[in-house]
Amino acid sequence: MSFESMWADLLPIGRDAATGGYHRFAWTPPELECRAWFLDEARRRDLAVEHDPNGNMIAWWRPDGTEDREAVLTGSHLDSVPGGGAFDGPLGVVSAFAAVDLLRERGVRLARPIGIGAFVEEEGARFGVACLGSRLLAGAIDPERARGLTDADGRTFAEVMHSAGLDPDAIGPDEGLLSRIGCYVELHVEQGRALHEPVGVASAIVPHGRWRFDFTGEGNHAGTTLLADRRDPMLPFASMVLAAREAAEHHGTVATVGKVRVEPGGVNAIPSSVTAWLDARGPADADVRRTVAEIDAAARAAARAHRVDVGLAEESYSAVVEFEHALRDRLGKALGGVPVLPTGAGHDAGVLSARIPAAMLFVRNPTGISHAPAEFAETGDCLAGVEALATVLADLAGGYGS
Repeated sequence: MSFESMWADLLPIGRDAATGGYHRFAWTPPELECRAWFLDEARRRDLAVEHDPNGNMIAWWRPDGTEDREAVLTGSHLDSVPGGGAFDGPLGVVSAFAAVDLLRERGVRLARPIGIGAFVEEEGARFGVACLGSRLLAGAIDPERARGLTDADGRTFAEVMHSAGLDPDAIGPDEGLLSRIGCYVELHVEQGRALHEPVGVASAIVPHGRWRFDFTGEGNHAGTTLLADRRDPMLPFASMVLAAREAAEHHGTVATVGKVRVEPGGVNAIPSSVTAWLDARGPADADVRRTVAEIDAAARAAARAHRVDVGLAEESYSAVVEFEHALRDRLGKALGGVPVLPTGAGHDAGVLSARIPAAMLFVRNPTGISHAPAEFAETGDCLAGVEALATVLADLAGGYGS
């Protein structure tokens, strides 16, 4: 199948007809439909599908004569953020199938297998930890902690895995799988406005993390409780949001509060608690840490002023990732010289780079919008990305003409 036809098949899955945004959360019906699409595409090509213990899927192209070692892995993820765009994740998976098709059509013979991966819960939209599937595979998160992660309905990761027919007691690093992979190359839509040519190569992923603030006050009647008697957690929460912007400007970082939960959530009730999630990113680890410390200090000062308790918990953190220079440079050479640029977005490639050589290709994003319905890439640029990925895979897998 062509890139365009595969893309058309995926496009309606999990899409909100009113907003155009996507809601493909791990192991919900839309994401399960995407996983079924992945399996169908693998079957069409007679690719053997491997399921690791963590819910990740890999479709293997093992041409005759290739040994199951030093394999080249590519792919991305199929899940989305709430109301996200179409390209973040699926572009890398669709492009991987299309690139394999190109290599086969051209009669390219390989010395090593090529795998197409679809990693689970990359966005962390359901269980709160980004790149959860690749973190488990790489041993970057404790399996016991992962089993206890909960979604908005209070269901644990372990419960959801069990419902999906998987064994939650088996999750964790898959050393056998990792030992068979020589490198990983992830194609992804660029998520800013830094790329001005169709295709680029990633140099690094900047430090980034997620923190949870828990403000606990006292619920009460909105109409009968005097201002002086209130312990309203919404007030220090508001101060924390403003402090995030000020701290980011002060330290040259970015800080975002994009998710909040208010209890009990009544219009005529003073909240008893407010839980808010902070996303902070920056050019250096120290800058991000100073940003979060400044926000925490402001939140605690405001909480004291309003007789509210506050707690801070780090839910995930990824230090700066410098992609292996030799692999990065090899991609650039194979493509005849393309732009090399860092990214402020996290990816499975960044997590896996701690265990195997990893690199990334970017496809131009003309609007710079991502994690929103307006996320976009021109078809011509997507096809250029497929061509670039095919070139890179052939080079890394030792391909040669028929």
